[in-house]
Order: sequence, then C-alpha cells, then structure tokens
Amino acid sequence: MRKELTIAAEPRSSRGKNEARRLRVAKLIPAVVYGAGKAPVPVSVSPKDIVKILNSGAGGNTIFDLNITGQENTPVMLKDWQNHPLKENLLHVDFIRIDLSQRLRLRVRVLTIGDPRGVKEQGGVYETITRDIEIECLPDEIPENFKIDVTEFLLGSSLRAGDVKLSGSMKLLSSPDQVISHVIAPAKVVEEEAALVEGAAVATTPGAAEPEVIKKGKKEEEGKEAEKGAKGEKAEKGEKPAKSEKGEKKK
Repeated sequence: MRKELTIAAEPRSSRGKNEARRLRVAKLIPAVVYGAGKAPVPVSVSPKDIVKILNSGAGGNTIFDLNITGQENTPVMLKDWQNHPLKENLLHVDFIRIDLSQRLRLRVRVLTIGDPRGVKEQGGVYETITRDIEIECLPDEIPENFKIDVTEFLLGSSLRAGDVKLSGSMKLLSSPDQVISHVIAPAKVVEEEAALVEGAAVATTPGAAEPEVIKKGKKEEEGKEAEKGAKGEKAEKGEKPAKSEKGEKKK
C-alpha cells in the first residue's frame, strides 16, 4: 500500500557495536537501504517512525518515501527488522528500494468478520489455519488486507485462498486449495466417535486375542486331567510308582 509519507534518514560512515550504541543514545537506530540495482547505503532513522508504519493497517507492506539527506529520496518498503529479545524495541532495519513500475510478490493478511452460523446454531468450532496469502501485483495495488464475511458458514464450511476476490492486476500465488479457516465439529465429539468405531472394529474382528487365551487355558486343563486319570488307573491295578535313579543307588 502506497502512503504519502516521508521518513528522514541520515547517512552514516561507520559501523559496528560502538556506532550502534552511539545512535541509540541519540534515540536513533542503524539501517541499510539496498535494491533497484544501486549500492547499499548505511543510514540511521528514528525507531518511532518505523514503529508507526509497522502498527499501521498494511504494516510491513507499506510503501513510503525515504529521504536520505544529501543523497536520494526514494520509495522503499521494510524488508526486515530486528527487535531486542527481551525489551522488544527495534534494534535494526533493512529497507528495499521499490520500482513502482515493477510487480511485487508479497503476503497480505486475510481478516474474517462475523460469527459463523455453524458455531452459533450447530455447536461447531471456528478454526483459523493461516492468516495471509501470497499475491503478485503492482506497488500501487497493494491492499491493506482482505476482509471476508464468514457469517453464513455452516459446519463443514471452509474458506480457501481461491475464495479471496482479487482486483486489478493482482495474481494469486498461494495454492487456491490452501485452507485459511473452517468450521469443524468439536474435537471431543470427534474423538468419542473415533473411539466407538475402533471398539466396534475390535469386537467384530475374527481370531481376536481373548479367544486364543481361553483356548490355551483349556488345553492346559485337559492335560492336567489326563495326568490325574493315568495316576488313578495305576493305583487301581496295584502298581507302584516308578522310583527315581537316585533312590535305587541308595539301596
């Protein structure tokens, strides 16, 4: 998104940690401008100006003018930025020069509005899978965001990248089938249904483990009964049980 906004930048001749500390004391941060076939230029800028851009609707997709004192006034975008890991304040910024006649590839945020009927009336859950899509367009056509009304979404409805309406020369680069959000059944209900189906499948499977265990137990019982029967038969005939080899040697 192009804004009628100009940010001042001062060229800097030195680099390193000492230079970065000196700039931060002066409430500035180091930055670099590159792209458009020109040499990179190290500069310093006010972090407050950058934070305002990042907090705007278009965020990092904002195109604005960077006025480098004594050198150039050029349209740029934020290419990259670094925050302090704990304090989260800006430490460094990279700008990229923009040729307004050349198409750009970028990701644009997709905002959904409304409460889906599938949630209010059918007890479903609205789930967001991704929050942006990738498009290609001219710099002056970059949208702040895409807004999609999901009020009429029922259980099983989904919003895909191909459903987002593009204008002008915009071209969708994300897969049209990429799911952005959908209305699904509550996870608990799905898990209970899966458990019931699994239980039914085990109960109807032939040759399950339990019958095999019972069968094995029956064989063991039958063997014991046969052994008892043989001993009883010998006792009735008056036969003495065979002595062990150990007992015969003692005699």
